[in-house]
Amino acid sequence: MATSKLVTGSNPAGGRDDGADAGQRVELSVVMPCLNEQETVGVCVRKALTALHEAGITGEVIVADNGSTDRSIELAAAEGAQIVHITDKGYGNALKGGIRAARGEYVLMADSDDSYNFGHIPGFLEQLRAGSDLVMGNRFKGGIAKGAMPPLHKYLGNPVLTGIGRLLFHSPCEDFHCGIRAFRKDSFETMDIRSTGMEFASEMVVKATLLHMRVSEIPTTLSPDGRSRPPHLRSWRDGWRHLRFLLMYCPRWLFLYPGVFLMVTGLAGCVWLLPGPRVIDGIGFDVHTLLYAFVAVLLGFQLIAFAVFTKVFAISEGLLPADPRLTMVFQYITLETGLIVGSLLILCGIGGSIFAVSGWARTSFGALDPLHMLRIVMPSVFSLTLGVQVTFSSFFLSILGLRRN
Repeated sequence: MATSKLVTGSNPAGGRDDGADAGQRVELSVVMPCLNEQETVGVCVRKALTALHEAGITGEVIVADNGSTDRSIELAAAEGAQIVHITDKGYGNALKGGIRAARGEYVLMADSDDSYNFGHIPGFLEQLRAGSDLVMGNRFKGGIAKGAMPPLHKYLGNPVLTGIGRLLFHSPCEDFHCGIRAFRKDSFETMDIRSTGMEFASEMVVKATLLHMRVSEIPTTLSPDGRSRPPHLRSWRDGWRHLRFLLMYCPRWLFLYPGVFLMVTGLAGCVWLLPGPRVIDGIGFDVHTLLYAFVAVLLGFQLIAFAVFTKVFAISEGLLPADPRLTMVFQYITLETGLIVGSLLILCGIGGSIFAVSGWARTSFGALDPLHMLRIVMPSVFSLTLGVQVTFSSFFLSILGLRRN
């Protein structure tokens, strides 16, 4: 867990502080992560405080410093921001530390690179007051200024990752990675976000969706940032981290659906080829294809087992909310059920193996017809292997379920 230390911003002569006084009720906290943003952080703090003042919102601005070595903190404090020093590195760590220090009922987070319009703060707050748990900005609806977003991000990265997120989690958000968003602080605490890096943004949307929170969007604009140095974001590395996170939080698409596909197609191949060879348009299919069919079934079972293991573990650790459907399934599929099914498969495999050996013995353990014998041996080996997998998977699932129970 990231550690943080809160330092109240100064207000020297000539500076301004339109934020809430100590002890005064704060409705909205504006949190900005910061790492060497001396060119823009002071401007962002000034714009945020001005927006709060002009809209009559009782609020504060918190700059979550993640180890700046330039004048960022000095400039932010001079503009009236409160400074929170976050020792653990990472975009997510910085934001979590700043949000923990926030006194507001609502929190708005935004990058401190002067690319977002803080004049949109009232629009975010209006949606929160109306009952939304999370209000996302949408840059594609609000407008992206020329040069504000690299073409790789605008036409590939953001649309593809957002599309995958919407497909996997049925999220209503159309801009998963917008850097300005607002939420209820108690809703954020319920999300229990674990990410420490850039994937923090995706996890917030995913958790809000999975927890059936009320999520809304408002158009917001994106302007070229005011920095003369390159951004901290690394396109391919951080893009992969977002994609990896989305897949890991959706065992259905990562394991279950591919597993079901392999099992169904493999079983169909086994049923089709086990009686004998087949020919389609002059192309012959025999025991070689049958072997791949049996392997597909085994791989499919493994993937389905991984899906269940992952789901149970994620629920036990609080990474995913409880799934009533899984609870209902476990009322019928128990350790004893798995042991019975596994034992029957093992017995079938042993029986088939004995039959194959007896046939071999009738030839005085001489040469056999491989095409005939393989149609006995392969199902036997398959049953033995699958029976062992079912048996030990049942034990492992029971161990995972101990904490859940």
